[in-house]
Amino acid sequence: MRLIRRGALSLLLIALIAAIVWGPSYFRGLSLVVRAADLDGWLKTVAASGASAYRTDAPATIETRHGAVPMRVYRPAGRVTRTTLLTPGVHAMGIDEPRLKGLAADLAESGIAVVTIALPDLMRYRFTPEAVDQIEDAAAWIAARPDLAPDGKIGLMGISFAGGLSVVAAGRPSIRDKAAYVFSFGGHGDLQRVLRYLCTGLEPRAPGTPPATPPHFRAPHDYGVAVILIGIADRVVPAGQVDALRRGLETFLTASQLTLVDMELAKKTFTESQAIAASLPEPSKTLMEYVNARNTKALGARLLPVLDRIGDQEYPPALSAEHSPSPAAPVYLLHGADDTVIPAVETQLLARHLESQGTTVHALLSGLITHAEVDRSAAARETWALVGFWAKLLQE
Repeated sequence: MRLIRRGALSLLLIALIAAIVWGPSYFRGLSLVVRAADLDGWLKTVAASGASAYRTDAPATIETRHGAVPMRVYRPAGRVTRTTLLTPGVHAMGIDEPRLKGLAADLAESGIAVVTIALPDLMRYRFTPEAVDQIEDAAAWIAARPDLAPDGKIGLMGISFAGGLSVVAAGRPSIRDKAAYVFSFGGHGDLQRVLRYLCTGLEPRAPGTPPATPPHFRAPHDYGVAVILIGIADRVVPAGQVDALRRGLETFLTASQLTLVDMELAKKTFTESQAIAASLPEPSKTLMEYVNARNTKALGARLLPVLDRIGDQEYPPALSAEHSPSPAAPVYLLHGADDTVIPAVETQLLARHLESQGTTVHALLSGLITHAEVDRSAAARETWALVGFWAKLLQE
């Protein structure tokens, strides 16, 4: 999991000095950030000195009220004092997603046991209340295991849309007092608000922005708009075209995911997506061509009226932390400043809401990370802030 951009590597020397002065917790944060960035040289040596050995259990399952979900346990050496439940976002690879596996390993090397789970609906690009139920059930299962939760408490971590869903789950009565902390990395506060952004490119106003300020436009990521279409395809095209359109969309999304692991296979898969588009009848053909051309403006304009019409029916308030009971545990919100899948203002708005409910919030918008993993240089202040963020979280 790349949590820091390489342009800021030399600036970590400042954080190393601070770690020596401020003690073990800050050093653990520094070590995790360096390992997450996959650095070489002397910084790698420093990070290795703060890393614990760990082992990975064979994949297994956790039983939930909606059936079994895949899971994998990463166990640090020695006695486990804290376990975190780590859930990936909207991704077909589930617990095998490379960035998820990397983050789980980095956390295990920091001395935290990690249980990763894969939510079947998110693997199928669907947002459903059942996904929140499964996070809740998995958290309760871990909290009841003395070998994983000796004090009966666990952490919850979610990536992307699973971040927002993890905050929702942590406010549920059955696990509200069992959560030691909740961490949302690039997550949402209001799902429908994010979907509207993906269709329009217009970001919600940040807290404190004058009402007369026009909305800021940021071109949305094509992945997010394709995910919307796959979820509501049955509302957009005739019934006889739904399966074929979804097959084309799944092929496109698979190609996008493969760019992280196998570029040649990604290109081949994208060619298949184009071939599927050419074979489709209208209106599916045009919609699929918009997807392949990454024409988010045209596609979003077709989807927005449907979203306005189906509203709470398809995306109920129970999927959004801003419309659900707030967690009792501290909430950590980390967001890439230039995120174009879920805009960073979602973290600002969610933080304001949670604080108004009495929840302790630690929020950081960082120029070192984005949803889309874009690389560029960053300031020393941001490096320092990211290390400090992780140092606090690793103490919970």
